[in-house]
Amino acid sequence: MEFKVNSKELEKLLTKIIPAVPTRTPMPILENFLFEIKDGMLTIYATDLEISLKSSINIVADDNSNIVVPAKLLYDVVRSLGDTTIHFEISGDGKLNLSTDNGQYVLSYLDSSEFPEIPSFPEENESDDLAETSIIGLDLKEALDRTAFAMSKEEMRPAMMGTLFEFIEEGLRFVSTDGHRLVNFLNKKISHDIDNQYIVPEKAISVLQKVVDEKDVKLYMSKTHISFKLSDIELITRLIGQKYPDYKSVIPLENEFLMTVETKELHSAIKRMMLFSTSNTRRVKFSINENNLEISAEDLDIGASGKENIKCEYGGDPIDIGFNSAYVNDILSHLSAEKEIVFRLHSPTKAVIVVPKEARENEDLMMLIMPVRLNN
Repeated sequence: MEFKVNSKELEKLLTKIIPAVPTRTPMPILENFLFEIKDGMLTIYATDLEISLKSSINIVADDNSNIVVPAKLLYDVVRSLGDTTIHFEISGDGKLNLSTDNGQYVLSYLDSSEFPEIPSFPEENESDDLAETSIIGLDLKEALDRTAFAMSKEEMRPAMMGTLFEFIEEGLRFVSTDGHRLVNFLNKKISHDIDNQYIVPEKAISVLQKVVDEKDVKLYMSKTHISFKLSDIELITRLIGQKYPDYKSVIPLENEFLMTVETKELHSAIKRMMLFSTSNTRRVKFSINENNLEISAEDLDIGASGKENIKCEYGGDPIDIGFNSAYVNDILSHLSAEKEIVFRLHSPTKAVIVVPKEARENEDLMMLIMPVRLNN
């Protein structure tokens, strides 16, 4: 059979799909795209068995067919072509012939029966346990950008290697933590009739952050998978089938000492102190006294140290508290849009809450960071 497609349109589609193609895998079939040609529509699938991506494009075709094509080779060939029409011819001997005005290229293809089955939403999941809702793309992107950095990288804690989507009466809450810092973001604008929570793995979150735009995103959730349907692409991922840690239990209730500080000024100082913090501990010390915050760091191995004073609003007991400077830097990077932030403290050993001074309408954002021990 034969079909034609514009090279630039195909390149655009493949660019969105290829993140699901694994670079290393014990299953060579996963290094391919599945081409499904049906009724003048080309749908391309890619999967690494954890996440799957699919997208469709209208083509001029004379028949229906399913084939499996080498992903990286096809992508590199299409990307190298100028704006032209590619003529595909699927021969019966396992060869896929591509031709343009100036060239002919031959790729091998495999039978589609070897390609893993990808869950379909909602057609094949019409059941009582399928939940669905819709989110404005920019709202979803903001939530992921605010929270994703705090996901754990440790495989010993699989539940933390994803972001929690918690559907509650007030809206949709996003939570991520690695045990050292935690982000809790509630969007009250998202209305739904779901009472459940789902853990979306890090890879799916990473891909979503790149592909979500301002258009609405449709979510379908089963017991094992979640689907994100964008305007021109669908991402399907396995859910992490573990219970998420009780994040509420680590949020302190008695943090009565409030320190208000300019975000940009503190962030600049932290970046400089990171140059002096010991490479293995990355420790930075906050000495808070009345309306002054002294930030200091020391690297005993090379005999270097740094210290800065910045203004703050503080009315509590004087306190010396240590943090991992990289974690403080991460939190401040993700609060850079806020002019001022508030640290809620209690003691040198209790978790510290960081929130924007001015809360946004219909949003609750809270970040938490665990202190590190100071050497006396």
